[in-house]
Amino acid sequence: MAATLLWGAWAGPWREAEAAAPTDKPLVYCTDASPEGFDPGLWDSASTNNVNNQIFQGLVRFERGGTALQPALATRWEISPDARVFTFHLRPGVHFHQRPWFTPTRDFNADDVLFTFGRFLEASHPFNKAFPATFIYPQNLGLAKAVASMEKLDPLTVRFTLHQPNVTFLSYFAMAFAGIQSAEYGARLLQQGQASQINRLPVGTGPYRFRSYAKDDVVRMEANPDYWGELQKTRRLIFSISREAPVRVQKLLAGECQITSPLRDIDVAALDRHANRIQLLKIQALNVSYLSFNLRKPPTNNRLVREALDIAVDRDAIFRALFPRGDAMQAVNPFPPAIPGYNTRLRNEYNPARARELLKQAGYPDGLDIDLWALPVTRPTNPNGQLMAQLIQQDWARIGVRTQIRTYEWGEYLKRANAGEHSVYMSGWAGESGDADDFLSPNLSCATNKTGVKFCNAEFERLIDTARATPDPARRVALYEQAQEIFKRERPWITMAHSTVYIPTSLDLRGFRMQPNGGVMFENVYRE
Repeated sequence: MAATLLWGAWAGPWREAEAAAPTDKPLVYCTDASPEGFDPGLWDSASTNNVNNQIFQGLVRFERGGTALQPALATRWEISPDARVFTFHLRPGVHFHQRPWFTPTRDFNADDVLFTFGRFLEASHPFNKAFPATFIYPQNLGLAKAVASMEKLDPLTVRFTLHQPNVTFLSYFAMAFAGIQSAEYGARLLQQGQASQINRLPVGTGPYRFRSYAKDDVVRMEANPDYWGELQKTRRLIFSISREAPVRVQKLLAGECQITSPLRDIDVAALDRHANRIQLLKIQALNVSYLSFNLRKPPTNNRLVREALDIAVDRDAIFRALFPRGDAMQAVNPFPPAIPGYNTRLRNEYNPARARELLKQAGYPDGLDIDLWALPVTRPTNPNGQLMAQLIQQDWARIGVRTQIRTYEWGEYLKRANAGEHSVYMSGWAGESGDADDFLSPNLSCATNKTGVKFCNAEFERLIDTARATPDPARRVALYEQAQEIFKRERPWITMAHSTVYIPTSLDLRGFRMQPNGGVMFENVYRE
């Protein structure tokens, strides 16, 4: 999946083999939200992953601008024919970052892999006892139940054995949560009684190392002088945090940053007249936005209520207001049509009259009261959460639903939603691997439903579990199509949009490639 240059001077191909010549020009990325922390396993939001992906690396990685898997901290691997045994051969001579708070005494090895994944797999891991944490993505993937054993075969060889086949398992090691931590650093923090510092003072192996963070202001990183790959031309990498999209655009035009987080449609229009100063990239991203129902408490634990609220939403009107360029696509299913297994037979429905009848059948002939949480950050699939909430509030009023709109600061929003304080909240997802399982397992499997707030359906679970264990592509497609029929019947979400992602950069930026999930990687990216 290639990104498209809409206008501006194309920088030419990514010159990976070109000899590094450090530059004093800092590279500034204007981002939309503060990172929640710096321990990759704890977080799954895009803003946080974008920071941590510069600092940490997995055993494998996605190719720049695509979904193919490439070697990273593992140079090669073997997968058993039944997709149950995965053996990784680790890269020799990799150094962890040397920082004022930690000086490594050895190179990366198998112990670091066991430490990183041991925290995900073992609730009784010593580090978890000292620093209790919820590993959101590993938990949602059901990783602890899936892995039968994890072994160190020698200092540079690690083997994972699964209880059941999983044809998508290799891709897990390229995802942001799987960034490898230093076991030596972890042991030092335990000894000092400072385990929680692993989320504040990160130590990774990536092309950039952490310097400082000021909440809601700036994250500063610097080139890693001991990097196993090509030394970075960019010495200083800065994430400048600006919540308001117009502010980020103005900073780009003023030369205060060289690239921003993805734009809203309205911002793209505002930049059209600056083609001589800015280059604009776009990609049809692997993403979805949706409204998620609380399935634990009334009234949204009632399927008829969920269906009524869904078919009362006038998506056409919302898209005219939020996506005036027409580049977004109305979402019917939980993943976009570009992904194999998409069910083309399913449709959205807009039918306020039938919605009112469904509410009567559900026991609400006089309507009901509900809260709707508006997304507090801008996303390509939801460029204005407050406006979307207001439009939906009007739609629901037509069927007798009285809606109170609420919102919170981004970190608080996520925390409260995970605790199930909402009735309906806005969310979204961007896939990395190009596989349907990357959307379904982390969001709609029973592993995500620890509190009863989220979706858990035995029939749906059986289908996605079987698909994950099925190497035959045609059979997997059929299973995912069946799973989507259950999703559409049960309606845990109101699906909203799959969007094009636009990212503007300055004309002097070289080497940048858009990722299919809208994320950013700054390895070998520099200003000329």
